[in-house]
Amino acid sequence: MKKLLLLLTALVIAPFALSAGNIPDISQADLAKAIESKSVTVIDVNGSESFAEGHIPTSFDFSTNKDNLAAKLPSDKSALIVAYCGSDKCSAYKKAAKAAVALGYTNVKHYSGGLAGWKASNAELSKPQG
Repeated sequence: MKKLLLLLTALVIAPFALSAGNIPDISQADLAKAIESKSVTVIDVNGSESFAEGHIPTSFDFSTNKDNLAAKLPSDKSALIVAYCGSDKCSAYKKAAKAAVALGYTNVKHYSGGLAGWKASNAELSKPQG
C-alpha cells in the first residue's frame, strides 16, 4: 500500500515539477544508450537549416513538427523524451520540453551538451533522407 501511495504521489507531483522548468538533464552516455535501444524520442530545436546539416540520430525537427507534436510523440506518457538545442548555453530546448510536459509526458529530459557537445565527442550525426 505504501508503494502505491508513493507511486500515486510521484505521478501527481512530477508534472508540476517539470512544468515549473525543472527539466532534468540526461548524460550523453545515457542518451546514446537510449537511442541504441530505441527507448527514447529525441527532439531537436535548432531549426530546420541546422537539422538538415546534421542532428542527433533518431531526432526530429521541432520547428516543422511543433503544431503536430502529439503525433510525433509515443502514446506512452511515461516514455523518455529528450529535447536538445545548440549547446550548454542554449535554452531553446525548454519550448519543446514544456510542450511535451503540457501534453502529459512525465519523463522529459534535456541533453545539455546539445549539438555542439554531440559533435565534440565525435558521435555520429544523422542527416535527413532524400
